[in-house]
Amino acid sequence: MTHALHRVVAFRKVGPFVLAVSFADGTEQAIDFRPVLNGALFGALREECVFDEVTLDAEAGTLVWPNGADFDPATLHDWPTVRDELTARASGWA
Repeated sequence: MTHALHRVVAFRKVGPFVLAVSFADGTEQAIDFRPVLNGALFGALREECVFDEVTLDAEAGTLVWPNGADFDPATLHDWPTVRDELTARASGWA
């Protein structure tokens, strides 16, 4: 069984809480993070000034925030197929 490894290589802000994320395989996803900004870790990112502190961790190949929040790059890559499930899970994060 093979599992594709994805790496974020760049990103840019395209709207409030929306990033265009580019991957090493040449694909790009426009991701609206608002539906998953809940709970102790991700809830802090609901403040746009905090969300905008996102950086690229080139070693891990993903997006990170100063409070330790991050997303698996495979989740970001496959966002259209995982968004609904992740949003449902995030609604229960307190």
